[in-house]
Amino acid sequence: MEIKFVLNEKHMCVDVKADAILMDVLRSLGCKSIKCGCETTNCGLCTVWIDGKSRLSCSVLAASVDGHEITTLEGVEDEAAEFGRFLAAEGGEQCGFCSPGFIMNVLAMKRELTDPDLEEIKEYLAGNLCRCTGYMSQLRAIEKYMAAQKEKEVQA
Repeated sequence: MEIKFVLNEKHMCVDVKADAILMDVLRSLGCKSIKCGCETTNCGLCTVWIDGKSRLSCSVLAASVDGHEITTLEGVEDEAAEFGRFLAAEGGEQCGFCSPGFIMNVLAMKRELTDPDLEEIKEYLAGNLCRCTGYMSQLRAIEKYMAAQKEKEVQA
């Protein structure tokens, strides 16, 4: 079946099988930031935005995105790199395997929540698993990044 969608601001027309999973289709289109970590919707490594909302691409049928807008890490590289610098400065990137999905959720959280406290941040990111960091360095990076973003808004 043919589906049409916008991927990182580019119009796409793709033939997919009825049971194709979005994660696999996106990877076949060159979006290598999307990873399969668990196949059970528990790790967050395959996080993308569908119409601006975080979704686990391993649990979405590709056919269901017909007519929608998909954003992957490749589509927000500059913003992701900015947060990545905070993550690296706090030692929160470690092996980096979980970073793409984690970063997608942090950027989504920034758009959705105004001035979240630590508990709200933890709750929002509860579906992102990291086997290296213990999360404290990631949380410090998020808090510093969010403060820097708030400062930018004040200066603008």
